Amino acid sequence: MANVSLKIGKHKSRSGGLTAAGRKKYNDATGSNLKAPQPGGGKRKKSFCARMGGVKGPAKKPNGKPTRKTLALRKWNC
Repeated sequence: MANVSLKIGKHKSRSGGLTAAGRKKYNDATGSNLKAPQPGGGKRKKSFCARMGGVKGPAKKPNGKPTRKTLALRKWNC
């Protein structure tokens, strides 16, 4: 991931993933083409869930709150 400063609230959704403003900022800074989540289904959902489901790391922080990984998987209905 490129070194783009994204702030919680404006660029990162508290419920997981990036906001529209966060995707725009990241795309402008890196030349990427990030799109909004596709929780209803389709090829992008299947691909995302397969990739992110295999990422190592805890599902919860030590304080019991879910990690960004877990929030993103929930947002996509994985």
